[in-house]
Amino acid sequence: MNTEKNRQALGIIMTLTGAVFWGLCGSCGQFLFQYKEVTSDWLVPIRLTGAGALILLLLFIKDRENVFAMWREARGRRDILIFALIGMMLCQYGYFTTIQYSNAGTATVLQYTGPAMILVYLCIRNRRRPKIYEVVALFCSMFGTFILATHGNPSELAILPQALFWGMVAAVALVVYTLQPAYLMKKYTTLLTIGWGMFIGGLALTALRQPWKIHPVVDGETILALAVIILLGTILAFYCYLTGVQMVGATNASMLACVEPVAATVISVLWLKVEFQMIDLIGFVFVLSTVFIVSLNQKKEQNS
Repeated sequence: MNTEKNRQALGIIMTLTGAVFWGLCGSCGQFLFQYKEVTSDWLVPIRLTGAGALILLLLFIKDRENVFAMWREARGRRDILIFALIGMMLCQYGYFTTIQYSNAGTATVLQYTGPAMILVYLCIRNRRRPKIYEVVALFCSMFGTFILATHGNPSELAILPQALFWGMVAAVALVVYTLQPAYLMKKYTTLLTIGWGMFIGGLALTALRQPWKIHPVVDGETILALAVIILLGTILAFYCYLTGVQMVGATNASMLACVEPVAATVISVLWLKVEFQMIDLIGFVFVLSTVFIVSLNQKKEQNS
């Protein structure tokens, strides 16, 4: 019994650590945008390519035979390209571009509208009516986004249109990111799928956005923030979160991961002096409540 409790406690700590590192990653990105003349066109290709290459290198050292396994079958090649270009690349580019036009807390919360979109997609795909809790969750997500975007005044946006647009792009890409790679993750492991997704997505974005033409301020602070984004906010964050998922389960992990926007918001306020109004926090609560509503009801259904 104590062993199981210790395992659960460690799983909670690992999941929370991963989520906090993700929040820190967003705030470091915001720091680079505000103070180092960095843009998402420069940051995201470097982050994805660098983190992807490091993950693949570690996996190659550990088990070189299986690193290229997915490229030996047609479905593996097709699925990893879809995941890399539509899921990983668009999700990360949309997320950091939203930070560029707003802040880390707002960007993270807008991305969290993705679970509500997943509900809609699954209802359409399975040709079934949404359950009551799914309707409530969808309403909370839409209302929270409305509050964040307009502060209750539909005739005027409270955030830049670019922030709202790229936040929604990140959320839609999150749907692909979540649902599409199920086959790859089951057959080839989650970490290998993420490694290839980041590396390919990073290379494609490098070709599209040509970051070498952008000249930000590159000093010790820039290098440190970039190292935190790649090592802590990407590689270690994914490792901690995925390890936590194995220990506490996906449902509990998804609720614990809600600490990510909280961490991003707190760090932005304390470090970067971002000011949030009470109505912004109300919007945050409505969007994040979606995860709790869905996770708790799905857990009840699994136990019944």
